[in-house]
Amino acid sequence: MLQTLYVRDFALIDELSVSFAPGLTIITGETGAGKSILMGALNMVLGERASNELVRSGAARAIIEATFSGDHFSSVANMLESAGIENADELILRRDISSSGQSRCFINDTPCTVTLLKQIGLQLVDLHGQHDHQLLLHADTHAALLDGFGAASDELTRYRSHHARCRQLQKRLAELMEKAATLKEKRDFIEYQYRELEEAGLTEGEEAAIEEEINLLENAETLFSLGSELELKLYDSEHSAYSELSSSVHILEKLAAIDKRFEPHLEELRGATASVEEVNRFIGKYTSGIEFNRERLEELRQRQMMLQRLSKKHGKHVDGLIALRDQLSAELAMEENLVEEASNLELQIGQSRDELTASAIELSEKRKKAAVRLSGDISTELSQLGIPHSTFDVGFSREESPNGEIDHDGRRYRAFDNGFDRIEFLISTNLGEAPKPLAKVASGGEISRIMLALKSALARSADLPILVFDEIDAGISGKVAQAVGFSLKRLSRLHQIIAITHLPQIAAMGDAHLAVMKRVEDERTVTSVASLRNEERVHEVARLISGSTVSPSSLQLAGELIEAGNSV
Repeated sequence: MLQTLYVRDFALIDELSVSFAPGLTIITGETGAGKSILMGALNMVLGERASNELVRSGAARAIIEATFSGDHFSSVANMLESAGIENADELILRRDISSSGQSRCFINDTPCTVTLLKQIGLQLVDLHGQHDHQLLLHADTHAALLDGFGAASDELTRYRSHHARCRQLQKRLAELMEKAATLKEKRDFIEYQYRELEEAGLTEGEEAAIEEEINLLENAETLFSLGSELELKLYDSEHSAYSELSSSVHILEKLAAIDKRFEPHLEELRGATASVEEVNRFIGKYTSGIEFNRERLEELRQRQMMLQRLSKKHGKHVDGLIALRDQLSAELAMEENLVEEASNLELQIGQSRDELTASAIELSEKRKKAAVRLSGDISTELSQLGIPHSTFDVGFSREESPNGEIDHDGRRYRAFDNGFDRIEFLISTNLGEAPKPLAKVASGGEISRIMLALKSALARSADLPILVFDEIDAGISGKVAQAVGFSLKRLSRLHQIIAITHLPQIAAMGDAHLAVMKRVEDERTVTSVASLRNEERVHEVARLISGSTVSPSSLQLAGELIEAGNSV
């Protein structure tokens, strides 16, 4: 509920703090006293457009603060959490409007955007003036209100589950089809690249191996010449290394026979002789195996050039070309897999659409039954509120589409988040006129009563916020005014109601009564608000009956009206 509204330096208001009570709070005051200013301040703190012209003359800024208590609607809690704002026991909205035109918004002392403030405000307070069209005038809210009235939450949950599943499958199919189309469009090019790489017969490490073999073939003559020369020096000439080492071994053997200290060096020399002999054997085997093959050399050079062309073309070395070949092969195989997967998805989507259609029809049928009851309830309410020839109807429409998810009676319809029905409340207030959308009802007095009837009928089921009626009594009087008062009183048992009125029949129904007054202080006009009790309240209701001159009879009648209101 709205606990307090604090206003400072706003229009004619110097500074005031207004406390509100549960149930029905009545606000009265003479024309021009400032009732509209008070409602304007409430509008500002709920996120409406601000103007520096509303800052009190001579003040630097206007400050408006509204404090709410009790359990907040879940949507408010979710919005606060998303914005990183603490959701405490109290919810405090504040708006600072500077004389320069700048505006700052706060929720629980945390700065926020005016957009967030307005979103929060719409969930907390429905402020309805003669020409304000808020929650109930928006057709996109009507389905949720009807579902709440008809207790269709289970059916709606099932529908949304099937709808989400169907959308998920359709999204996956669309992604597959897009991928398949891309692959199909590129298939010829992919096949050409794959065949080129496959026919190349690429092997890992081939580049290095070819380069090494070309180097050997290109230097075959040099290798043979040097090898033969080395054989000659090591073994085959008269004074070869092997011959000289062997002669040296014989001399060292003779020295070792005389002096044992030569024996270790003898072993070393014998080892050197063996090493020379081993090297010579390798050289002989190597030179005998040298290949002078010009055809093989040309073949390798051609292979090397082909690999270099492929590498330059694709910007990859041979190992990267092998990976690319395998990737292209996988993409070609993927197209066949995508076709099979898409076929399976289409079967799942068909089954999902059947389930979605069944749940949509179930939800629609429950809505239609609820619509009949709601129409009757609201027509009854309107009759009691002085619109006896009204006709209230719930309009159902559907959007046909060849690609619609709902298949019903041989036609396809689009599936929306809350069903396949487009729901709009329609009203006719005069006999013989066809019902029209609520937003097109022209009479301010009728709009107020229609809104009251709607809210009364929906009160037990709808998550309606705090309801504020600014001059709901426009265009009514007498018994109709008393009926409106009774309706507000009943509605206030379920929701906090704040009503501005000029009619005593409505004012007498209040659980709390606030009087807005205007006076002059220090040559400046100031608006103030007083909470009325007992005799003060009786006197204010009597003023509404007889005007500025309050008579004993009007006081008596005021007392009777208040007593009757207390008994409701």
